[in-house]
Amino acid sequence: MREVDLRRIDLNLLVVLDALLDERSVTRAAIRLGISQPAASRALGRLRALFADALLVDGPRGYLLSVRAEELRPALRQTLAGIGAMLEASAFEPAKAGGEVRLLMTDLEAAVLGPRVLAQLAREAPAVDLVIVPPGPAPMEALETGAADAAAGVIDQAPAGILRRTLYEDRLVTFLRHGHPAAGHDLTFDRYLAFDHIAVSITGRGMSAVDERLSALGHSRRVRVRVPIFLAAAEIAASSDMVMTLPASLAGTAMTAGRFVTVPPPIGGTQFALSLAWHARHQDAPRHVWLRRLIVTAAQPLESAVPL
Repeated sequence: MREVDLRRIDLNLLVVLDALLDERSVTRAAIRLGISQPAASRALGRLRALFADALLVDGPRGYLLSVRAEELRPALRQTLAGIGAMLEASAFEPAKAGGEVRLLMTDLEAAVLGPRVLAQLAREAPAVDLVIVPPGPAPMEALETGAADAAAGVIDQAPAGILRRTLYEDRLVTFLRHGHPAAGHDLTFDRYLAFDHIAVSITGRGMSAVDERLSALGHSRRVRVRVPIFLAAAEIAASSDMVMTLPASLAGTAMTAGRFVTVPPPIGGTQFALSLAWHARHQDAPRHVWLRRLIVTAAQPLESAVPL
């Protein structure tokens, strides 16, 4: 098969050819394309040279299509339709969509944001399933590889190629079980440090936001228990005098069982932002544009529910 060098060909000629074969008239084709009749005539000359065929031949009542032109028409229409579909952003209809969306979140964010995202999915895309992907050692790589569609969490810095926006502002609060010795009293800084603490940590290593804040103040706390999930931390805190300091947005989830009271941690600097992150290659994809809007909509009540 002869290889054609497309770099030497003006592909706009194919649009002109389509009009010429449909109209069978240089004048009508020019009007249809919004060009002059001489320009259309010159294009026909170039097309005849390109295909080594007359394409349009004189007939008793105007032009007729040559045999070669008749053979070209189906492939030409298919080619132009394919190019149009490739260049046109495909429409996305959530109500008709299926499959799943994969959100990378820790147990903490999943407990707060997960139910709201799921409720929004039920309203907009009932056939789409939600999969919560736990963060691994390199969570941003999951966005690059497509293992997750988006990530929600505290994202202070993002590598090149990762885009983000703030979902809502949150703050830290200290959870105490009902009947805790510190419940009903001002939780002073010294008393806060005197208690054993529970920390929720995915990796079980490193300093949390609370520990970083205490370190900046020249102090430290005793973290007696580190667990990777909020549910385990809540169960331990509910049956002991240990305290845990976690986002205020979790208060509603933890308080539903009526087992906790919350107090401000006496360490200051407890405000932070929860962000949504995604890879730049999905920036304009209709399905991802919809998904990001859905997550932002689901998170909006949280902004007003967390007093700062």
